Amino acid sequence: MNHDLSIVRLVLDASWMVQLVMLLLVCVSITSWAAIFRKLFGIQRVNSLNEDFEKEFWSGTSLNELFAAASQNAKLSGPMERIFASGMREFSKLRERRITDAGTLMDGARRAMRASFQREMDAIETHLSFLASVGSVSPYVGLFGTVWGIMHAFIGLGSLQTVTLATVAPGIAEALVATAIGLFSAIPAVVAYNRFARDIDRIAIRLETFIEEFSNILQRNLGAQAATASGH
Repeated sequence: MNHDLSIVRLVLDASWMVQLVMLLLVCVSITSWAAIFRKLFGIQRVNSLNEDFEKEFWSGTSLNELFAAASQNAKLSGPMERIFASGMREFSKLRERRITDAGTLMDGARRAMRASFQREMDAIETHLSFLASVGSVSPYVGLFGTVWGIMHAFIGLGSLQTVTLATVAPGIAEALVATAIGLFSAIPAVVAYNRFARDIDRIAIRLETFIEEFSNILQRNLGAQAATASGH
């Protein structure tokens, strides 16, 4: 017996359940690749915006000018700039209320920046859990399709008087295609998840470092102002 063992023919000849599993895995794979490219470009944009703002921040521009620019470009700014704006906004509000205690001012600014930091990290980590789910679940979904296909093939072989490798091979091959598609969906998702998780950890460290550095600058400014006031 001559059998066409091309991938297309194996898919077309598979049982309806195996075909359904294959279709599901193909849809998941397409969605996964879309999420990978969206996350890749998103992380690159975040890093670029953070670098641009960090250069501006350390260029000697006054905090008030930076805050005014950040307030005007809130929708186009990066996470670091929005965190800075949150800290400055809370710091300015407390100063407007005639609060002069340095501890109260710094605690308010830090809380605002930490809350903004958490919001930014939640946004950056969007779709990351989806890639993790695809990487962990897809092989099992493919394995389910393979087990179902092999079971279906052996049930069909039960009515035959003689069974040879030529009669067994097509059914087994059809079933194994589901596992192959499952692995094709899972491997890129796992690699991308590990890469993005590492990149996001670096972004988080960079943002936390900025929060500490900006807090130190505010602390020094308060100390300088207090020294000036006491000198008068």
